[in-house]
Parts: sequence; structure tokens; C-alpha cells
Amino acid sequence: MYYFIKDIHIVSVILSITGFILRGIWMIRESEILTHRTIKILPHIIDTVLLLSALVLIFIIDQYPFYHDWLTVKVIALVVYIFLGMFAFRWAKTKASKIIYWLLAVLTFLYIVSVALTKTPLWFV
Repeated sequence: MYYFIKDIHIVSVILSITGFILRGIWMIRESEILTHRTIKILPHIIDTVLLLSALVLIFIIDQYPFYHDWLTVKVIALVVYIFLGMFAFRWAKTKASKIIYWLLAVLTFLYIVSVALTKTPLWFV
């Protein structure tokens, strides 16, 4: 069961960041693709599966945020990632600021992955 849920989680991570990067590229190019209903809905579905699989994994591995530092950092970084994404796609006014927030969100996402792989909040270990 663990490996099945972990595989779902990893596929969701890949789909989530791929979609986020694509939407950022479309934003930079001011593409009409961003206005399609599927493009607006699909990320929410993928991210819901990602979050649900993360919650199931937390219980399976018996490690919890606010008890294990690496999971606490992942949760905090996830909140930062979400807000950066919201600034990039909704709240930022200029194209330059949208790009900066988008890039910061991608870097935050990469940090989250590094914490998940190393099980330490220190990305350089």
C-alpha cells in the first residue's frame, strides 16, 4: 500500500510542477490557453490528489508535521509556494513581478522536493 500511495504522490508532484511551469510559460507568452476551463480546473484536481496522497503517507510512515522538523518545513514551504503562485497568477500587476513570483514559486517547489528526498530542512546536506 505504501508504494502505491507513494507512486501516486510522486506522479502528482511531477504533474503539478509540470503544469505550473507550463502555465507560467503561457503567462509569459500571454497565451489564450490560460483561459481554457480545463487549464483552470485541472491543477486543482492534481493538487488535491497530491495533498490527499501526502496525508495518507503521513499516517502510513507515522511521521507528522510539527513533530518531525522536515515535515514541518515542507508544510511551511508549501504555504509559501501557494502564496507565491497566487501572486504570480492572480495578484501581481506587472508582467515582471508575475515572472519573479513564478520563478520564486518554482524554486520553493524545488526546495520542497529536496527536503522530501533528504528528510532534512537543510537543502545543502
